[in-house]
Amino acid sequence: MSKPGFDLQGDVHRRLNPLTGEWVLVSPHRTGRPWQGQSEPPAPAPAPAYDPDCYLCPGNERAGGAKNPRYQSTFVFDNDFAALRSETVAGEIKVAHLLEARSEPGRCRVICYSPLHHLTLGQLPTAGVRHVIDTWAAEYQSLAAHPDINSVTIFENRGAMMGASNPHPHGQIWATETVPNELSKESAGQLAYLERHGACLLCDYAALEAGQRERIVCANQRFVAVVPFWAVWPFETLLLPRAHLASLDGLDGAARDDFAQILKDLIARYDALFDVQFPYTMGLHQRPSDGREHREWHLHAHFYPPLLRSAAVRKFMVGYEMLAEPQRDITAEAAAARLRGAI
Repeated sequence: MSKPGFDLQGDVHRRLNPLTGEWVLVSPHRTGRPWQGQSEPPAPAPAPAYDPDCYLCPGNERAGGAKNPRYQSTFVFDNDFAALRSETVAGEIKVAHLLEARSEPGRCRVICYSPLHHLTLGQLPTAGVRHVIDTWAAEYQSLAAHPDINSVTIFENRGAMMGASNPHPHGQIWATETVPNELSKESAGQLAYLERHGACLLCDYAALEAGQRERIVCANQRFVAVVPFWAVWPFETLLLPRAHLASLDGLDGAARDDFAQILKDLIARYDALFDVQFPYTMGLHQRPSDGREHREWHLHAHFYPPLLRSAAVRKFMVGYEMLAEPQRDITAEAAAARLRGAI
């Protein structure tokens, strides 16, 4: 119960992320502070539909020497410079209870969303986005079936400032033997909620946000996109199926159509907010593929964009955020209102 006079939109406070058990410091009074930091140069000219120098366009040679087929839809291949290798030698090192290392086999895949160099995921026709979703689901099923793979993480880094090494719209899939840190924290958070309340954390959260509506950005029959109450990034969003689904392979045809539609809607709002191709890191979190049921798991997507107040002002984790805990100025409610009104 909040005390009389306490204002989430004006008073400094901390918000709990129940998925990870971590807190974020919110300082809404700082949104009006002046900016004299780094500004970004104007956006480059629009990209062509085909770039002969792009190593992801159809028919071109990739940086590793392989030649792309003249693909007509999505195109998936093993990363030529993979961070993980399936043939990694098994091994472990422990020294004095302090130094510990373990081998980590896995695979890294690249997915080109379409042969068109100039169309982002949100700019593809809905049928094109649906085909990307079908490819995500097929890759998840194929990789998860491997006995040495216990987690499949599908993600996209959009924009050079987010580390994208090539402007051709594409995403990545990293499949690992170990469940990574962020998924481990979310597994623990969802399981603790299920054991404590006998219900799914994100089912309950989607229903709560649908009732309150102040943090909803867009929604359709089967999905809802919200700025989560505990958001850290300036215009962070959480995309949730309303039904309890643990992974992509649980989405039927109608649900995949709705997923495609809300992805286009959400990305269009990002692009309209500051009139740019909005940079972000997007990732799908779903049930680990370790053979257990994982009744606690609820499929969801995170969007983490760095732009703070314009295309020229960005925000990464620095200072107190790196050394203590995350902090944000714009509240989740204010960010959701701006995204809702962007188009």
